[in-house]
Amino acid sequence: IYLFAFASDNDGTAGNSGPAASREGPRRSKITPSNSPRCLQLAIFEFENFRGKKVQLSGECKDVLEKAQRVGSVIVESGPWVGFEHPGYVGEQYVLEKGEYPRWSTWTNCQRNYNMSSFRPLKVDSSEHKLHLFENEGYEGRKMEIVDDDVPSLWAYGFQDRVASAKVINGTWVGYMYPGYRGCQYVFEHGEFKHWNNWGATAPLIQSVRRVRDMQWHKRGSVEPAPTAAATNQKPPPFITFET
Repeated sequence: IYLFAFASDNDGTAGNSGPAASREGPRRSKITPSNSPRCLQLAIFEFENFRGKKVQLSGECKDVLEKAQRVGSVIVESGPWVGFEHPGYVGEQYVLEKGEYPRWSTWTNCQRNYNMSSFRPLKVDSSEHKLHLFENEGYEGRKMEIVDDDVPSLWAYGFQDRVASAKVINGTWVGYMYPGYRGCQYVFEHGEFKHWNNWGATAPLIQSVRRVRDMQWHKRGSVEPAPTAAATNQKPPPFITFET
């Protein structure tokens, strides 16, 4: 099932917006460690190409630099996981699905920073995926609903790049600052994000989103590579509908 719906009014759950919402700051519940009982394994190496000291993780790690000098490469044996720039699960976010990451450019294409200092398993609550994006904070303004699909360009589907609040109905998602799943990453686990600060952003800018896969339900793991720039400019296919 695929559905993209747009609405000019909120869904009856809107809260305070504007400066008041901004003062709330990040909701730490959105990025606290997971208590999932699943078998999780992640291996960290100090140097590129899986060389140097190896650190094995099976749960959240608030500061991996207590065990290794740096993170040069990563192997996710089962997951998914999210790595953070700084200890304590803060800073830039890097989604790590099952697979090998021999150097920093394989877990991010954002050249602003590539350090990882803390890790935790991502919370994946369902094999289904549904995400609501809102133009304004407090769940107000135009609304986009995404069901069981990845969107390499919000703009190509008629939604501008301003995303100021969100609700994750099902599944786990990652948003990107730029089209084609590029730039800074923002994790969206099940719950509500009243303001862009709640997902760790400094501005309401998201231009592409995709589902995070879990090997429990998705045997292939991560999604297909992003389509070419030409593909992102095509008109919405027939399964997309619009509502006012």
